[in-house]
Amino acid sequence: MKYITSGIFFLFFTTIAICQTWVTGKVIRIADGDTITLLDENKQQLKIRLYGIDCPERRQDYGMIARQFTADRCFRQVIRVEIKQTDRYGRKVGIVILPNGKNLNKELLKAGLAWHYLSFDHSKEFADLERNAKQKRRGLWRMNKPVAPWLYRKHAA
Repeated sequence: MKYITSGIFFLFFTTIAICQTWVTGKVIRIADGDTITLLDENKQQLKIRLYGIDCPERRQDYGMIARQFTADRCFRQVIRVEIKQTDRYGRKVGIVILPNGKNLNKELLKAGLAWHYLSFDHSKEFADLERNAKQKRRGLWRMNKPVAPWLYRKHAA
């Protein structure tokens, strides 16, 4: 029984490790604060949407600031991305790890330049980072009534 249990755990963790996909590449384009394009090791362009967050749109308050924040940290840099899924637009959705080892998704939340995208992520850590930025009135949380990007897109359509 002990060997069967050990075997099941081994298969479970091996499967998890196989399912986690990492991509490494050089960032060649910044569309906005939460969408970048990288050139991977095979010289393929991959559009990456940052997982669990939603930055203001480019024409929205703080949209260009969020875009510049992302550009300052990763444009023309080699980054690693943990791919979580592919979205309905064919973009890879993932966690971006910067050359200095920091998590770009978290850095945007800490700076008050992104909302925790609860429709897609329920992590306590992302919720806490957003709450902390709000309490400290960082970034877009300085505004009286910031409009979430999903509401902005809905009314702009």
